[in-house]
Amino acid sequence: MSIGLKKDTVVLEPHQEEWDIEGGNTCKKIKRILGDDIVDVQHVGSTSIKSICAKPIIDIAVAVKSFQDIMKHNEELSNNGIVYRKQDIPGQHLYRSGDLEHDIVTHFIHVVIYDCEAWHNYLNFRDYMNAHPEDAKAYDQLKRKLCSKYPGDRDLYLEGKKELITELLSKARQWREQ
Repeated sequence: MSIGLKKDTVVLEPHQEEWDIEGGNTCKKIKRILGDDIVDVQHVGSTSIKSICAKPIIDIAVAVKSFQDIMKHNEELSNNGIVYRKQDIPGQHLYRSGDLEHDIVTHFIHVVIYDCEAWHNYLNFRDYMNAHPEDAKAYDQLKRKLCSKYPGDRDLYLEGKKELITELLSKARQWREQ
């Protein structure tokens, strides 16, 4: 199974069923560690979208009532290979897993407050893309173009996706409301 990328590199692979299995297993692991201190945990991101290529890094969204609900588990999470990184976006804390000594990340765990916009964006985007193959294809094509243009610069790759992601999130919100 191919999971993990060295920091700052961009490599895309076709969807792999192993990503779904790993996403599910990681969600179970997080539920086991955090118990009632989480509201929900979901496999999200491109590895959860069946028809598109993805960087082989599993994204997990964890919903909590309060960030303190997860912070008190940081030592136990770290002992299980899930290391706190930082509050990367206001209102969102990031954890990661992998061979961190060699700068290889296999998982990003995004912790957000349940029912906030970020939580809905993660789920809406995944579900919309899985239900709308034409939009998924357009996103896939953009990702491939950006990957070939910026294979060693993840920041430029991510920046290049922002406009389309914003458009797709708007469509996903409208779709979810119907």
